[in-house]
Amino acid sequence: MLWLLLGAAVLFVLVGGMRAFETASVTTIKSLFGWIAALGGLSLALMLILTGRGGIALGALTLFGPLIYQKWQAGRGRRPSGPNGHAGRTRSGPMTRDEACQVLGVAPNAPEKAIRDAHRRLMRAAHPDAGGSDWLAARINQARDVLLG
Repeated sequence: MLWLLLGAAVLFVLVGGMRAFETASVTTIKSLFGWIAALGGLSLALMLILTGRGGIALGALTLFGPLIYQKWQAGRGRRPSGPNGHAGRTRSGPMTRDEACQVLGVAPNAPEKAIRDAHRRLMRAAHPDAGGSDWLAARINQARDVLLG
C-alpha cells in the first residue's frame, strides 16, 4: 500500500512538472537543466571524494570554472562577453528614432506597415523561443515602440 501511495505521489509530481514545462520559457528550461547538471556534477564529485578519488573529483570540478567566472562577472555588474569577445555596447537612456530605424532596417520616413513588417520579420529570427537572444528581441521591440509611438 505504501508503494502505491508513493507511486501516485511521483506520478502527481511528474504531471505537475509537465504542466509547468508547457508554460515555461526556453530560458527558464535552460536554467533548470543547468542547475540539474551542476547538482549532478557536484554530487558526483562528492561521491568521488568519499571513495578516495579526490584527484579525479578536483579535475571534474575544474569544468565548472567558466560557469563560476561568468556568474562572478555578472555579480560584479559586468556583462559577459559576446561571441566575438567584446562585452557589447551599454548605453543609458531611451533609444533614439535614428537608432530604432537602424535596428529595424527601415527608412526614417517609413510607413507604419513597413515598420510592422520589418518587426515581424526580425522577430521570427530573433525571438528567444526560436533560439534567439533575449537582448536582441527586446531591442527590436523597443525600436518598434519608438517608431510607432
